[in-house]
Amino acid sequence: MENKPISMIDALLETHAWLERQGPGSPEMTIKALSFIDNLNNVSQVADLGCGTGGQTMILAQNITGHIIGVDQFPGFINILNSNARELNLQERVTGIVGSMENLSFQKEEFDLIWAEGAIDSIGFEKGLTYWYGFLKRNGYIAVTCPSWLTDEHPAEIKKFWADAGSGLDTIGNNISIMQKSGYSFTAAFALPEKCWTDNYFGPREAAEKALLEKYAGNETVEAYINDDKHEVDLYSRYKQYYGYVFYIGKKNITGLLN
Repeated sequence: MENKPISMIDALLETHAWLERQGPGSPEMTIKALSFIDNLNNVSQVADLGCGTGGQTMILAQNITGHIIGVDQFPGFINILNSNARELNLQERVTGIVGSMENLSFQKEEFDLIWAEGAIDSIGFEKGLTYWYGFLKRNGYIAVTCPSWLTDEHPAEIKKFWADAGSGLDTIGNNISIMQKSGYSFTAAFALPEKCWTDNYFGPREAAEKALLEKYAGNETVEAYINDDKHEVDLYSRYKQYYGYVFYIGKKNITGLLN
């Protein structure tokens, strides 16, 4: 039993550090999104922004021959990513660095592909697309997942939940329009299936939280954190037909930003 002070962010990081994914997704969906991208070779440069511990980064590296830089603000996640890359003998092509998606240290037009699963929503869909545009080469691609409305009906309880979390859910059509306005030709969009949430994220997260609860028995912050996550799972079980994560893939327009 440990009763040392722990914050909500500490609880989140400790819960997610050893999960294969830090949000909904699957190897199959990563590979599906990759299938829409046609300009990659062994000298391609790829940035995986908000990479977490690199579950999708390793899938990318196993399915392309170029070089990948993973960027995440949490050093613990990057340490795990680099360790996993070494274990898979991918360290010559995969490198994780600590950094911010909103303040990238790269050169302009450095990347053939910018990837971001479950990350762009934290800074805003339009803001992310617009900022990252400058780091893509001519005809480079972007592929991101973002929570989106799947239907015309938008239940108030879900709307409030995501707004309280700092996210404004938008429709797939509006997001495609935003992508085009931000300087990209729209390539593809598809929703992630339910198992990307339940089997690949909620299930492993629940197991990690059970261990966290035992480690910090009686800690009110940990209990509150886990209750918030249980509420998220309950909402998804009741409203999953209305919203979900959607992959958006676009290609940098040679004509530039349309504004």
